Amino acid sequence: MTTNAQWTTFRKALHTNPELSNQETATPQSVLAQFDNLNPDEVHQGLGGTGLAFVYNGEKSGPTTLIRCELDALPIHEANTFAHRSRRTGVSHKCGHDGHMAIVTAVGEKLSHSKVQSGRVILLFQPAEETGAGAMQVIEDEKFTPLKPDYAFALHNLPGQPLGEVFVKPGSFNCASRGMTVKLHGKTSHAAHPEDGISPATAVSYIIDQLPKMKAQINEFSLVTVVGATLGAIDKSGQAPFGTSPGEATIMATLRTASNAAMETLVACTVDMIEQCAKSQGLSVEFGWNDVFYACNNTQAGYDKVIEACNNLDINCTTLTEGYRWSEDFGKLRDTATEGAMFTLGAGVESPQLHNPDYDFPDALINTGRDIFVEIIRLVNGLG
Repeated sequence: MTTNAQWTTFRKALHTNPELSNQETATPQSVLAQFDNLNPDEVHQGLGGTGLAFVYNGEKSGPTTLIRCELDALPIHEANTFAHRSRRTGVSHKCGHDGHMAIVTAVGEKLSHSKVQSGRVILLFQPAEETGAGAMQVIEDEKFTPLKPDYAFALHNLPGQPLGEVFVKPGSFNCASRGMTVKLHGKTSHAAHPEDGISPATAVSYIIDQLPKMKAQINEFSLVTVVGATLGAIDKSGQAPFGTSPGEATIMATLRTASNAAMETLVACTVDMIEQCAKSQGLSVEFGWNDVFYACNNTQAGYDKVIEACNNLDINCTTLTEGYRWSEDFGKLRDTATEGAMFTLGAGVESPQLHNPDYDFPDALINTGRDIFVEIIRLVNGLG
C-alpha cells in the first residue's frame, strides 16, 4: 500500500501543532491553505465556532453527500520522540484526527480533478469532537442550514485490527454516553457529635453500590461506570479534617447505552434512584452533565454504500454483529441526513490504542480512507 507523500507531510504538520476542542484556530487555517489549490465551489468558515465546510457542486441536481472529519486533539502529553511529535506540552493528536483530516483533504484533491456529476459533496471539518459538543455546535449554527445533507459518512481509525480493513454494521454502531456529576449536600458537625449533622457518607456508599446495577433497568446494552467520588473536604496541604463529620460529597459516573432512547431511560432511572436515596437521608442533591455523546445509528442504505465501495475497491470489509462501546459525536450529524453510516478502518494489530501517549496515526491509511470516501461519492453522486 502506497501513501501520497504530500498528505503524509500535511498530516505530520497537523500532528506537530495540535489544538484542544473549541481552541482550534491554527488548524482550520492550515486546512484552508491546503484547499487554496483544490477548487471548491463554496467555502464556509466558522461553522459551530471553528469548523469549515468545502462544497463541490455537481453539474445537475441530486443528493447532498457530507463527509466529516474532526479538527481537535486531546489533553494528553505525547510520549513519542519522532520528528513530528507534538510541540505543545500536554496536547497531542492521540485519536488520529490529524489523519482523518489528511484523508478528507485528499478527497478534496480528487474532487478538484473529477467533477461531481449530480447533487453536491460537502467536506466538513468539525470542531470539538472530543467533548461531544462539536456536532451540535455545527448543527445549531444557522450557516449549516443550507448545507443539510441527504447522506452523511465518517470514519474512525481502529488500533488492534488489521491495517486497512473496514468494519461496519447497520443500526447501532457506537454508544451514547454522558458524564454525570452528583453533588450531595448535608450538614457538617463535630466528629464527636456526628448525630448533630447530616453526613452524606451512607448515601455515597449506597449510590456507588447501586450505580453499576442500573443496567438491569435497560433491555439492551448499558453500563454505568463510577469514575470518581469525594467525601468531606481536604485542605490545600492534604490534611483531612479529622475533627469534622462531612456535609458534602460528590460522585462522578459515566452512563453508556447502545441507543439514545435507552439513554433517556437510564438517565431517568438513575436520577430517580439517587433522588430517593438523598431524600431518605435528609440530603439535597444537584446533577451536572458533561461530555454528552449521542449514539450513531447507521442506516441500511448507508451501510450498503460502504460495503459496495469496499467491494469495488477490493478492500476487506467485516460486518460487525455488535456495535462499539466507545462514543463519537458523529451520531447527531448522521441524524441530520436521511441516510449514512460511520465505519472503522483498522490501524494495525500492533498499534498503540487510541488515547495512549505513544499512539500515532498510520499514514498508510490516508490513501485507503480517501479511496473509500471517493468511491462512496461516486456511487451516490457520480464522478466525471
